[in-house]
Amino acid sequence: MKRRSLDPETPDASAKLSLCEALLSLKSADEMSAFLGDLCTPAELEVLVDRWRVVPYLLESLSYREIHERTAVSITTIGRVARYLNQGNGGYLAAAARAARRQSQTAKKARA
Repeated sequence: MKRRSLDPETPDASAKLSLCEALLSLKSADEMSAFLGDLCTPAELEVLVDRWRVVPYLLESLSYREIHERTAVSITTIGRVARYLNQGNGGYLAAAARAARRQSQTAKKARA
């Protein structure tokens, strides 16, 4: 965690809420991609993508080794994501459930 020698003008909780509101304000995957591209370094974005990439496999209860072989994501990262899936704040589960619903709705529209 980054340590600051000075107190920022905006408290961390307020700044975090502002970031969450900015993310929620975006209307499309393209807007979100543009925002993340501006917000994150390429390395930071790669870390986020790697973490998200392993979530579906963990939800399918694949072994860490199998997930690593399919994604090339490190066992350490896979373990970290698994820990947050099981003991975190529920964010991964909420996002995964909504993404699955969105994919299901898209598939239904495509068949219709």
